[in-house]
Amino acid sequence: MKIVVVGLGYVGLSIAVLLSQHNEVKAIDVVEEKVKLINDRKSPIVDKYISEYLLKPNIKINATTNSDGLFEWADYIVIATPTNYDPETNHFDTSSIESVLKAITQTNSKATVVIKSTIPIGYTKRIKDEFKLSSLLFSPEFLREGKALEDNLYPSRIIVGITDDSPELLEKAKVFGNLLNDAAINKTKVIIMKSTEAEAVKLFANTFLATRVAFFNELDTYAEINGLDAGKIIHGMCMDPRIGDFYNNPSFGYGGYCLPKDTKQLKAEFKNIPNDVIDATVAANVTRSKYIANRVIELSKGKSSKPVIGIYRLIMKADSDNFRSSSIQNIISILKEKNIDMLVFEPTLKTEEFNGIKVVKDFEEFKKLTTLIIANRKDDVLKQLPDDHLFTRDIYGQN
Repeated sequence: MKIVVVGLGYVGLSIAVLLSQHNEVKAIDVVEEKVKLINDRKSPIVDKYISEYLLKPNIKINATTNSDGLFEWADYIVIATPTNYDPETNHFDTSSIESVLKAITQTNSKATVVIKSTIPIGYTKRIKDEFKLSSLLFSPEFLREGKALEDNLYPSRIIVGITDDSPELLEKAKVFGNLLNDAAINKTKVIIMKSTEAEAVKLFANTFLATRVAFFNELDTYAEINGLDAGKIIHGMCMDPRIGDFYNNPSFGYGGYCLPKDTKQLKAEFKNIPNDVIDATVAANVTRSKYIANRVIELSKGKSSKPVIGIYRLIMKADSDNFRSSSIQNIISILKEKNIDMLVFEPTLKTEEFNGIKVVKDFEEFKKLTTLIIANRKDDVLKQLPDDHLFTRDIYGQN
């Protein structure tokens, strides 16, 4: 099968690598440096599986910044461009998808188009009619940052959404779902449903995960204020198999590329629809950030009249290089509003400052210059710090 993937972020690159095992894949991205790295068989993102698979002789991806002739060549075109949440409109910014769709319609392409980007509910059907597309599918992704290809190789489920019940489109949906399944190590069920239902699956799934994070964060807030051991409470309740011992580690709040924007989008979808839980999930993250920031200020001022807060790592996870919408940035914003001095330690940054805050690259210097270091997640480096120099709510470490 001839496949074109547009957008080479976590989603697009992992899909391109996955499908290139058994298909001819060509990929498009606007960033020349990223394209060059991929053609040199190097991953532009931190992902162990992607880095390893790009070196395999059977994985051949031809990446380019030029789409000329590719849309006409393809059997399937996968769109995986970014759709950031726009607070002005209270919706995802889908302009990158529409730009690709416009380019496709200006060619003689007969390809089936598959949207992988996260989108509002009802978007696929509406945009199909707007662009007069004959074959448009939506297939949600369920990937973790830093483990995108692993999650594609071991999928929990594969969902493909169709805009109508025509036999032709249903067959194309089955073919695409099987392309993903055939490339996976762990085979799973391919589920075909309406595109609006598939869009809802994505937003409700991520919002449920965010709600779970918010719940355990509020448990942790209660425990800390009352001098209780949050770890013991969580362990005791999570032994109930209906709750499960997973996704229960307290943090500075849910963050990353997906959960913050997906919860806000789902909240917008509930306009004029009765709800309490969805609104509360979004509000709970703000409340947690404020509590953490105020607690940090309280602890640091107890140590010095002119405290300097050390921000240890901006990334969401230890196995990621991405810090888009990371929860610790919410804490930084609140501390800045209160005129608290800060330093940042983030080895992945190439700049000398972040958001107006000086970046220190040497950890020993960083340690000496700070009154209190805060970390959303612990790692081995932080083990050398005395307890009174580190503030974190991480119980388990690095998850």
